[in-house]
Amino acid sequence: MSTAIDTARIRRENLRWLIVLTLNNARPIGAFEGPILSVAQSEYPDATPLELRRELDYLHDRELVKLDKQPTGRWFADLTRIGVDLAEYTIPCEPGIARPEKYW
Repeated sequence: MSTAIDTARIRRENLRWLIVLTLNNARPIGAFEGPILSVAQSEYPDATPLELRRELDYLHDRELVKLDKQPTGRWFADLTRIGVDLAEYTIPCEPGIARPEKYW
């Protein structure tokens, strides 16, 4: 059995949780990808727009985020009801998102 740490997976899962938290704080308005990327780069300075879009798309596929891919090329994101529940710890977190254990 390998004990190697999958740093790419850890980064993806942490970035997904960071996106959920960012969008939870942006409620009820939501946010364009630029401010979300700024928050992501506070934790991962080398985070790219493509990486952010990949994780936004993942969260959209899981029905946690609504995405508006605008004709101008900008993406706008907002949490779904399930995404809010995930952020507020009212539903279990399935694998793929690095939500920490509830601390209270």
